[in-house]
Amino acid sequence: MSRVLIIGAGGVGNVVTRKCAQNVDVFQDILLASRTIDKCQKIAKRIKEQYGREIGVAQVDADKVPELVALIKDFEPQIVINVALPYQDLAIMDACVATGVHYLDTANYEPKDNPKFEYKYQWAYQDKFKQAGIMAVLGCGFDPGVTNAFCAYAQKHLFDEIHTIDILDCNAGEHGHPFATNFNPEINIREVTQVVRHWKDGQWIETPPVIEDGCVHFTFNYPEVGPRESYLLYHEEMESLVKHIKGLKRIRFWMTFSETYLTHLKVLQNVGLTRIDEVEYEGCKVVPLKFLKVLLPDPAGLGQNYKGKTVIGCVFKGLKNGKIEQKYIYNICDHAKAYEDVEAQAVSYTTGVPAMAGARLVLEQTWKGQGVFNIEQLDPDPFLELIAKNGLPWHVVDFVGELPD
Repeated sequence: MSRVLIIGAGGVGNVVTRKCAQNVDVFQDILLASRTIDKCQKIAKRIKEQYGREIGVAQVDADKVPELVALIKDFEPQIVINVALPYQDLAIMDACVATGVHYLDTANYEPKDNPKFEYKYQWAYQDKFKQAGIMAVLGCGFDPGVTNAFCAYAQKHLFDEIHTIDILDCNAGEHGHPFATNFNPEINIREVTQVVRHWKDGQWIETPPVIEDGCVHFTFNYPEVGPRESYLLYHEEMESLVKHIKGLKRIRFWMTFSETYLTHLKVLQNVGLTRIDEVEYEGCKVVPLKFLKVLLPDPAGLGQNYKGKTVIGCVFKGLKNGKIEQKYIYNICDHAKAYEDVEAQAVSYTTGVPAMAGARLVLEQTWKGQGVFNIEQLDPDPFLELIAKNGLPWHVVDFVGELPD
């Protein structure tokens, strides 16, 4: 019997748990754990109502390795799916090493006191996972995750050499709130307010954050959505892709932001509410960004009234049989259809479905190995086939548009 432990009961945790419940042939026994057990119980109740399946729930503090180890030893899963906060990645990895259980996450580790996310902390676990004889799959969401698989697919099937990659992430949905983030507000705001980096000719080049003068942006015509202003942003998958894609000369990541979103974010930063250091208020220590998170809408609750689509994909330029080729691989996800399937908005859906798919491939030993792996190091074909069957179809077309130099 295959057992999976899912840690984290937010918007993505809801999707992962429901998609695992739908794939009953592989995920026979599911335990959902979180610091807030009420969230787990709510998801378990809906799974019972929708699919007639019972899943287990548990309370755990994912910052505390002994608690994690005790839970894993008690439940004895074959894999742990980590959809908790990125701050907790290393604690969960430590617990998996201690218990000899495979590990999978959707976002790389980030120190609480430094809003710079990078893979060096998790790559340092390579020998630990090898010695334990287990596998860690890093960044198995959409971006990172599916975008990495698109790159691996392009390298395997479409090009002899890939020279440039542009990852383009568009959310053209409307949730009805003046300002909201599509995943954890704290993590989202830390991500989009940091200095931007992209990789070119063997080095990282810095440009201003998206809310500052001098930020780099252009208008891209997205399939089924149309023109949207797209801003250069640093994203973690670039760090691993520069290591594993042969012949790569440049890689960039672009994300769409509305003027309303950027205006709100500028104001919040100007008044200090995006700060991550402690301030004293009436004798209490408060982190402004954590306080702001409490005030903003819960991303897990946005789905019901969310309309519109996300379009996420990669534009490639490279050589095939001595000729320059350009290809575009992308997915379109409808917020309303995602809600019909698992009562979640598309941003949670596009992260949760790939996490389930990656875990399934590890359990089936289609993906196997010992050590720490990024998605592009693994066979993309079964992964992309599986996400297409579970609600995320993808498309490959010739690219004929224009990108900035």
